[in-house]
Amino acid sequence: MPKVILNGEEKEIPREMTVMELLEEIGVKFREIGLAVAINEEVVPKSEYTTRKVKEGDKVEVVQLVGGG
Repeated sequence: MPKVILNGEEKEIPREMTVMELLEEIGVKFREIGLAVAINEEVVPKSEYTTRKVKEGDKVEVVQLVGGG
């Protein structure tokens, strides 16, 4: 199984997968606002979430904004 670095921690994923599939795999719900994904320090446009692949050795950062006061 491919290994990636996800938010600073090594994680095995079942196979190469799209950004959207990875989000589903880790339990993050897609949303237009308040969610950003970077692969190897490059922000992935949301328009590419269904086509951009996460591969062995990629460094992936998933950032979610949380509101509150």
